Amino acid sequence: MEILGDLLGGRRDDFVLASKFARSASPRGGLLATGNSCLAIVASVEASLKRLTTDRLGLYWVHNADGVTPIDEIVRGFNYWCAPARSSMPAFPISLPGARRVATIAELHGAIPIAGLQVEHSLVERTTEYKLSPMAEALGLGVVGWSPLGGGMLTGEYRNGEKGRCEGFGGKVFQAENPDQRTATRDAVIAIADEVGVTPGEIAIAWVAAKAVLPSIGPCTVQQPDGNPAATKIHLLAEQIERLGTVSAPAPIFPYTLLDDSREPGSHLRQETRPIRCNRHARRLMSQRKPTANRPACSSDFCLNTRPQSDPMHLVCPAQRCQVP
Repeated sequence: MEILGDLLGGRRDDFVLASKFARSASPRGGLLATGNSCLAIVASVEASLKRLTTDRLGLYWVHNADGVTPIDEIVRGFNYWCAPARSSMPAFPISLPGARRVATIAELHGAIPIAGLQVEHSLVERTTEYKLSPMAEALGLGVVGWSPLGGGMLTGEYRNGEKGRCEGFGGKVFQAENPDQRTATRDAVIAIADEVGVTPGEIAIAWVAAKAVLPSIGPCTVQQPDGNPAATKIHLLAEQIERLGTVSAPAPIFPYTLLDDSREPGSHLRQETRPIRCNRHARRLMSQRKPTANRPACSSDFCLNTRPQSDPMHLVCPAQRCQVP
């Protein structure tokens, strides 16, 4: 982080700076110091800002849940931190279980909403299209796809073998060359790369970008990043996208096995989706809440605040009309 901070120098406004927060090992030990509590979130952000020598972040990812801290406390922690505008908006990758719960809790409490998801997405890993991609589209979330090359499989450099590929968790490659569908997918990528006159890796990255997913590259050598920017200039033909989508399509699961509706070729995504709205029953319950000694009156029907504005854990009222006693 210190190297990145020095590299940015006085050009901070020219970049969108992101950092990641997760449960991790620490000499101090204990979930209080390394978990997802509000205290840990604030301490982690302050440490990141210090190392990056900056006063704000563009995105702050929550990566790994500790399995103990309630999701609403995580939402409060981010709401407290983002209130002074130190970060433009928090973003939650799907590594945090219950992304839909996070989005719902943030909306019901009038907290700052989540901004995006970070998931593995490539031509050999498309299971996120079952539920996560439609959810992101409906909520208007940006999606960052890591490992767009399938752990190196889609580069075409390791045909019929795994030797030499980067290993992931537990010393295993992220995407093994099985079943046979993955071999067929890799061969289709190589064939289209020959047609276009580029490398297979560039085709794999271009396909991810064509799906409105921001590819997140992870080079293992200094030379590898040289070809990645070229993928941004590749515009695949509709026929090529359909070929890749068909050969790599994941098997349908319930209820898609029963539905006969219009979907994108080779995908379980609906071609048209409508935004998810707060249901009427929840809005009616919110409007019926009465002021108490611990909950200041508010003229907004959407305010569930239970703390005065002077409290650091105060949630921002969506209508900005909380009346402090």
